[in-house]
Amino acid sequence: MKNAIAAAMMFIVVAGAGPLLAQVQPPQDRINTALARAREVGIPVALLQSKIAEGKAKGVSLDRIATAVERRQAALERASQAMAGHEGTGEAELVVAADAVESGVSEAVLTAISETAPRERRAVAIAALTQLVEQGHVPEAALARVQEALARGPEALLNLPAEAGRRGGGPPTGQPGAAGGRAGSPPASVPAPGGTTQPTRPGGPPTGTGRGGV
Repeated sequence: MKNAIAAAMMFIVVAGAGPLLAQVQPPQDRINTALARAREVGIPVALLQSKIAEGKAKGVSLDRIATAVERRQAALERASQAMAGHEGTGEAELVVAADAVESGVSEAVLTAISETAPRERRAVAIAALTQLVEQGHVPEAALARVQEALARGPEALLNLPAEAGRRGGGPPTGQPGAAGGRAGSPPASVPAPGGTTQPTRPGGPPTGTGRGGV
């Protein structure tokens, strides 16, 4: 009887040690695990390596970098699953889709916009959807507005975030939005009217690094 009790106690101790060991896993091991998972599911590792480089350049602790990389890998994986099977899905689309996921957009909404938007406007449509959500719109309502703008043409899509900010439903025009942007202007990843249809970062060319600094 005593042996059985001792064995049971040992099992409890070992089982409880699992989460504890996971919590004290070295940051570099966590980063390596995230990179390995990205390779396993077909996500370009460069999209995570850029975040690592960003963190190191800023002097951020390796533990914080590991947390950021894990979060981004999870968002990229969910975005990849939501957009699976859609022709022409490249890094640009994957990046803005991951931004959408991190902003609270569900895989169902992301799949719906991917099916609705033409290939050449998909990244811009997803970025506009994300901006609307960050302004305070419910993802499903934001989806409907983006789909309506798509039907009206490229200019309507590009101007949608600014129009939504003026009409209400989010922070007042010209005030910082949920992600530090401005509700009265297109999202950072949406080009200005007449510009390229590829998502861009402020002050730079099209990028594949995404939002969410380390």
